[in-house]
Amino acid sequence: MTYRIVIVGAGIAGLSTAVALHRHGHTVSVIEERRDTSSGAGISIWPNALAALDRIGLGDQVRHAGGRISAGAVRWRDGSWIRRPSPERIVTALGEPLVVIHRATLRDILTGALPAGTVEHGVAATDITDILGTTTGARLELSDGSRRDADALIGADGTRSMVARHLNGDLPQRYVGYTAWRGVADYRLDSDLAGETFGFGVEVGHVPMGENQTYWFATERVAEGASAVTGELRHLRRKFAAWADPVPAILAATPEHMVLRNDLYDRAAARRRARGPVVLVGDAAHPMRPHLGQGGCQAIEDAALLAEFMNLCADPATAFARFVEFRRPRVRAVVRESRTIGTLLNARPAVLAAGLTRATAVIPEAVLTRHLATVAARSAFRTPT
Repeated sequence: MTYRIVIVGAGIAGLSTAVALHRHGHTVSVIEERRDTSSGAGISIWPNALAALDRIGLGDQVRHAGGRISAGAVRWRDGSWIRRPSPERIVTALGEPLVVIHRATLRDILTGALPAGTVEHGVAATDITDILGTTTGARLELSDGSRRDADALIGADGTRSMVARHLNGDLPQRYVGYTAWRGVADYRLDSDLAGETFGFGVEVGHVPMGENQTYWFATERVAEGASAVTGELRHLRRKFAAWADPVPAILAATPEHMVLRNDLYDRAAARRRARGPVVLVGDAAHPMRPHLGQGGCQAIEDAALLAEFMNLCADPATAFARFVEFRRPRVRAVVRESRTIGTLLNARPAVLAAGLTRATAVIPEAVLTRHLATVAARSAFRTPT
């Protein structure tokens, strides 16, 4: 049986879910408050998410559009190696290379797989005023005064999700103590240097995004709401000027408009992720810190699996309840580990964080790769069938 489904949010979670449900024959519409969703830097698509994208028919298109990484080096700020993995480590451990792609490109691929007019921009979801039945039927109130009635409603509206608040009440957020910068440089990165560089209380990641671009990110413990008086890019270029390449060279090749800065927050857990014909996916359900690169990946897993459960179950309410039960252990573990890594990397004093980072060099490579595989290998994406 097919259903009329409304999705709130046209980010990676919402669009992936729309594609997966459309492929199963459902009639889908997506509501997005923003008129322009083109901003963003890069996103890492690990093999677990590539397996999910294969499930919805877009895996190869994403692979061909991004840069592929087959190892992940870790160095100290002076260029000395903390960990230098063997070539093709990711392929061996995870089943295929990691893909790094611009968020806008990924959004274009997802949107291109939907019928024209599926996504409606510039209108916000304001309330869910009526649940018309216990297994099917939801009514969504919109900012323009209109309503959308559907058989099912999916909240993919991010960490500040209106749909999550409808199911759970207030979900307060807490500043984690550090901020993150992200950017894209017009820089051809040596594949041997793809990975991360660390200093005292500072982390910089850098990975190729195609042949001639590099996606990078940095985190630092600073006061909430702080900003660089002279501009974020100038601040970063000055801060990392004495570090070993490629960090200074990457920043030198980054246009000002390609730099984003966001303070990082933990949000209270959504105790209820589904009720009747309403369900949460992506950051609306399980926001996580960026240190495993799994936020978008888990959203893509959500999308593929939710469509599977819709295909297996008699009605949306049953599908949503089974989906939440199936996904909860997986996403709980990833959220917990992302938080733990972030806490250790940004520990106080900074010399403690540096010591913990350098101590990872004594962990056998096989141990690390086996653990990484439980999170990000193709085999880590499991379906109910």
